[in-house]
Amino acid sequence: MALSSMTPPKYAEAFLHQAGWQDATILPLAGDASFRRYFRVRRGADKAVLMDAPPPHEDPRPFIAIAQGLAAQGFRTPRILTHDLALGLVLLEDFGDVRMRERLDADPDREADIYRAVVDLLVELGRHPALALAPYDLAAYQRETALFIDWYCPALGLDVDAQGFVAAWEQVLYPVVAAQNPPVTVLRDYHAENIMLLGDANIVSTLGLLDFQDALAGHAAYDLVSMLQDARHAVSADLEQQMLAHYCAATGAGAAFIDAYHILGAQRNVKILGIFTRLWKRDNKPHYRVFQPRVWAYLERDLEYPVLAPVRDWFVANVPHEMRAAAWSRDGN
Repeated sequence: MALSSMTPPKYAEAFLHQAGWQDATILPLAGDASFRRYFRVRRGADKAVLMDAPPPHEDPRPFIAIAQGLAAQGFRTPRILTHDLALGLVLLEDFGDVRMRERLDADPDREADIYRAVVDLLVELGRHPALALAPYDLAAYQRETALFIDWYCPALGLDVDAQGFVAAWEQVLYPVVAAQNPPVTVLRDYHAENIMLLGDANIVSTLGLLDFQDALAGHAAYDLVSMLQDARHAVSADLEQQMLAHYCAATGAGAAFIDAYHILGAQRNVKILGIFTRLWKRDNKPHYRVFQPRVWAYLERDLEYPVLAPVRDWFVANVPHEMRAAAWSRDGN
């Protein structure tokens, strides 16, 4: 994100003054793939995070409601200090700087322990009733997979069978949707860059959750595959299988869950390939292209499973090998 885009909104100082944070320093913290931006606010020894979710592009109300709902179930989400919904500004508890992603890079020997803790959090999340959220239904899954047709295929000059694509996904997704009864809260962006380590990384209660405003009520396998097939951080096939087995042992999940895991892995990776292409083509964020080969590797891994045969057959017929991961290693991409 360009530095100019991380200039605080002009009304931020007045908002902070009204909240009792007058004379605070506002520093850039992060931007993401949406219109949201984050700033660190410092006033002496005190610190907080300012979320800028500008209307009409963003609505902070889902974030606030879900943060409070998850906190009521015992999960660590940032406390909401104050907000102005008309301006799209929210002042949050600052979880610090220790993200799971950087801890993994700095301390790879603890990789299995850290992943076990974040998997255990999902085990605990699945024991609670889903929050009052929209369902992750077949229409939602299909809207997401359509991003591949709408953005990836045109960007690479692919003329594909769109109707067959929809039909293949409907065939494999229908059993997943039927199994979402009762549903669980699906955070949807549960990965190493959205987990903050607030204490001992092995203790679930010290894992801070971020970026859950798009949560839906759906299948427990979705967040698990989001973590274990992380687009931004490589997860080995061995570690993935180890953590999948750990989850199944803790929950009693069996073969049907494992099938759903790989179906949703393929669904999510197809969606990400489309989103990252859109970020490049529409939003002028070409740096997302670097993740495409990794996403393809995860997708190819999932497509090996027999339950995904209709989708695999569509890819064989419509997306040549050179238009998959190899396309993103060529000059000009």
